[in-house]
Amino acid sequence: MASLKQRMAELIPGMRDEIRGLIKEHGDFVVSEVTLAQAYGGMRGVKGMVCDTSEVPPDQGLLVRNIPIGELTDRTAEEIFYLLCVGKLPPEEDLADLKADFSKRAAVPGYVWDVLKAMPKDSHPMAMFDTGILVMQRESEFVKAYNAGVKKTEYWESTLEDSLNLLAKLPALAAGVYRIRFDKGALIDPDPNLDMGGNYAHMLGIDDPTGDFKKLMTLYLVLHSDHEGGNVSAHTCHCVGSALSDAYYAVSAGLNGLAGPLHGLANQECLNWILQVIEKFGGKPTDEQLTKFAWDTLNSGKVIPGYGHAVLRVTDPRFTAFREFGLKHCPDNPTFATVSQVYDIIPGVLKEHGKAKNVWPNVDAGSGSLLYNYGLKEFPYYTVLFSVSRAMGMCSQLIVSRAWGEPIERPKSLTTPKFKAMVG
Repeated sequence: MASLKQRMAELIPGMRDEIRGLIKEHGDFVVSEVTLAQAYGGMRGVKGMVCDTSEVPPDQGLLVRNIPIGELTDRTAEEIFYLLCVGKLPPEEDLADLKADFSKRAAVPGYVWDVLKAMPKDSHPMAMFDTGILVMQRESEFVKAYNAGVKKTEYWESTLEDSLNLLAKLPALAAGVYRIRFDKGALIDPDPNLDMGGNYAHMLGIDDPTGDFKKLMTLYLVLHSDHEGGNVSAHTCHCVGSALSDAYYAVSAGLNGLAGPLHGLANQECLNWILQVIEKFGGKPTDEQLTKFAWDTLNSGKVIPGYGHAVLRVTDPRFTAFREFGLKHCPDNPTFATVSQVYDIIPGVLKEHGKAKNVWPNVDAGSGSLLYNYGLKEFPYYTVLFSVSRAMGMCSQLIVSRAWGEPIERPKSLTTPKFKAMVG
């Protein structure tokens, strides 16, 4: 693939010089301090990683290469991956080359399907998806290059090859997992005329007479693509990749973190709460009924899923994008209409409750209702959708890290007695 690799090759020497100069001149500059609470609290807020593909300012939300995610909602997944890698959106000819290159690499090897079909019928979709990725590790171009003695400065090139091969296959792999695991019939061949999101929707085989589901999948892949470097999936991928594990190992490791209930399962938990509301009131509730249900949830010691965020202190712009999609394409659907109503009611309830640091919705508050509306109702599968998208961020971060020669990650740990001695 000429264009993306060529564009990165043009950028990388300057990036390396900039980073080396920064470290040489200011290497002793202190960028963060660590409190005891942070050490015991999951390193929350400790500034100790580098991620140039995206950031999440608390008062703005996701910026992809310094572009607000709300300005990218009409883009395709291919454009976002190029942006993540190069730092700017692709010109028309580069985008056409990237789409054609993904199409050439899209076929999933037959042995992968043999393995997935041999797994227990009740296997979790994420376990199947991760297994498919690991089975393909034998295809790694990075491993071949490393074993052949490639120079460190060229590690990024074979990592890019692995990333392109992997990302091109993930929609077909994910769609195949869906069809095998939930007995949806034969696998569906990709359509080379569709973008990545549209093709994914096509291969899932969900009825889509209006084409709106394809539009939703394209938006979904864009909105979940990256979220700086410190979240569990991105950080895990980075840590494993820093040991020079190839993209198959590193991305699989990151997705194993995404499978955890505290990371990638949030959208189905949000949807489940919405469905409980609808079931209790026989449809979309009145404002008074919803307010009481919210207080009952809080007074029982539970949280309102989808509201609050570890970093953000404003409405997640990704939620805004999903809500705008719903208002345009399915405003009268009871599930989405309830989500939209919750947005009008719940922040006021949470403010009155007084315990939430952030009373505004995150991306998961709305995405599940839209998937449910278009007929994708198998909750355990939702994290696979997230994975197809987030793999773009993980791969781009891995490529950039290899390009400037980031070393193996190795923070220092101390024992509890040592910490106790430090505080006297």
